[in-house]
Amino acid sequence: MRSWESRPEVRQARRRLMTRLRREVASERVVRAMERVPRTAFIPPISWHMAYEDIPLAIGHGQTISQPYIVAVMTAALDLQKSDRVLEIGTGSGYQAAVLAELAGRVVTVERVPSLTARARSALEALGYGDRVAVHPAGDTLGRPDDGPYDAILVTAGAPKVSGQLLRQMAPGGRLVIPVGSREEQELLRVDRTEHAFSIRRLGPCRFVPLIGSGA
Repeated sequence: MRSWESRPEVRQARRRLMTRLRREVASERVVRAMERVPRTAFIPPISWHMAYEDIPLAIGHGQTISQPYIVAVMTAALDLQKSDRVLEIGTGSGYQAAVLAELAGRVVTVERVPSLTARARSALEALGYGDRVAVHPAGDTLGRPDDGPYDAILVTAGAPKVSGQLLRQMAPGGRLVIPVGSREEQELLRVDRTEHAFSIRRLGPCRFVPLIGSGA
C-alpha cells in the first residue's frame, strides 16, 4: 500500500482531489486532515487505482467507502475541536473515523458487520489511530450510550428520521450530522442541541446505504 501511495500518478491524483475539495469545501482544516489519511489503506487492493477519484467505492457486504466530497462536507459540518468526543454510526471501512480522529480528541465508532469491524480496527491500528479511535460492534441500541454524551455524532447511513436515541446521546452544545429520507435519496441534516432545545439545519441532498437495526 505504501509503495502504491508513493507512485507519481497516485500522488498526482491525490493532489488533484485535494485541490478540488479546497474549491468546494470551506474548511482548510478538514482538507488537511484528509491529506493525512491514505484512502488506499481502507479499500480493497483491486480498487487502489481509483482511491483518489471523487467517487464511493465498494468495500464488500453491500457497503461503500463514501465519496471524498461527502466525507469532507459531513466532517466540516461537525465543526470539530480537539477536545471533542465523537460518535460515528457505521464504521464501514474506517476511513471516516480516521479523518475524524485527525480533528477531534476521541472517536467511538460502531459497525454491524463483524468482518468490517475487524478490518477497520486493523487498518486504523496499523496507521496509529488505535489510541484515538475505539471500534465496537453495534449493539441493540443505536449508538453507544455508555460512552456518551458526545460533542458530535456522525451517521454514515440513511435514516428514515432523526432518532431520539441519538438525540439523548448528545451533550449540550453537541452537533449531529445525519442523512434523513427514503432508501433512494436523503437530505443531509445538522441537528444542534442547546440546554433546552434542538434546532435543525438542512445541508443538501445526498444518497447513502440504509441505516439498519434498532432505532433506524
